[in-house]
Amino acid sequence: MPQTYLTTDELSSRIKYDTRTIRERLKDSVLLEGVHYFRPFGGRKILYIWEAIERDMKLSVDALAIPMANGRVCHG
Repeated sequence: MPQTYLTTDELSSRIKYDTRTIRERLKDSVLLEGVHYFRPFGGRKILYIWEAIERDMKLSVDALAIPMANGRVCHG
């Protein structure tokens, strides 16, 4: 399965977070090296793996949902 690699600027436009927020607050707390991003050739540049980020964003939303009897969910 092919993966989509994004720079910080490209990820920023997709998830609507400022690039600085991604670098300072999300990287290494929510976005983990080896899971959500990697450094190609051991360099300083970071490439984010879109499919892993998208998957985990959806998991965190589903984890906060409360299932209801009619099949829908309550979001808090």
